[in-house]
Amino acid sequence: MPTTRNALESLSSLPKLSVKQGVPLSQYTRFGIGGPADILAETVDEATFAKAFQMARASGLPFTVLGQGTNLIVNDDGFRGIVLRYTASGMRVDGTQISVDAGAVLQKLVDFSIDQALEGLHTMTGIPGWVGAAIYGNAGAYGHSISEFVRQARFLDTSGNAAPAVLTIDNAACQFEYRESVFKRQKDWIILSAELELPRGDRAALRRKADEILEIRNAKYPPTMKCAGSIFKNLLLKNLPEPVREQVPAAVIREGKVPSAWFLEQAGAKGRSRGNIEVASYHANLIYNTGGGTATDLCALIRELKTRVERQFGILLEEEVQYVGYP
Repeated sequence: MPTTRNALESLSSLPKLSVKQGVPLSQYTRFGIGGPADILAETVDEATFAKAFQMARASGLPFTVLGQGTNLIVNDDGFRGIVLRYTASGMRVDGTQISVDAGAVLQKLVDFSIDQALEGLHTMTGIPGWVGAAIYGNAGAYGHSISEFVRQARFLDTSGNAAPAVLTIDNAACQFEYRESVFKRQKDWIILSAELELPRGDRAALRRKADEILEIRNAKYPPTMKCAGSIFKNLLLKNLPEPVREQVPAAVIREGKVPSAWFLEQAGAKGRSRGNIEVASYHANLIYNTGGGTATDLCALIRELKTRVERQFGILLEEEVQYVGYP
């Protein structure tokens, strides 16, 4: 029978692995919500991470992989099992190519690219989280997505019962779509690093534009706010039923997408709350923890908003956030 003690002893035998017990996962989510993990193990060493993954799988206990937790809702009861984190964060440049580890903070990559006078990532300034998660969810803003610049991605293939293998795929094989990638569908593929190709730009102009975007983003999503940014994905206009498309004002459509916030606002989402979880009064797709909020209330409010929009428009909003510790 698998036991936490046996798993703890096994993982602790790896010299480059930091192993802790009972760590509140609220410390690893931007919502500041989530109960403890039985075991939290992290490393910057690729080979050690692969070995730790193999041990976690062999333990028979539930296990999962976390990044910075920007887009996560963790159960109030925490995670009964092993949480693994790969925290390597190196960045290297060669001409117009940047190699970056999955654990690098996206903002640091943005700033690094601007310093190198490379264009494209500057519009993503202020988006929280790690690079691995940005590629996983094809993050983007203001006309650009990270998929435009990913030349190739390296990942740990943990499928099957064999030892995890490090593989590399090109941009086409990443199957990027709006807020989607192959990594969302292949849950056994864990991003380790990526190589990006960016065009040359004017350093000063890129910095000015990034600063303008950051000012707008910080006004909408203050850095101290306990939130995950937008809760729901925006919708592609072409995928909406014709009766719904006819209701959408042309002024709110951007690059073929309709903001979920528009549908939520029509459904009366602004200012609604459950316990210490609230929808912003100025942005219907922003839910935040005012302090002491719970995942139970957060999930209940998300369900309520989805129901309201479905009843009014007949469409089902899809969350950008991911869930940890739930069936």
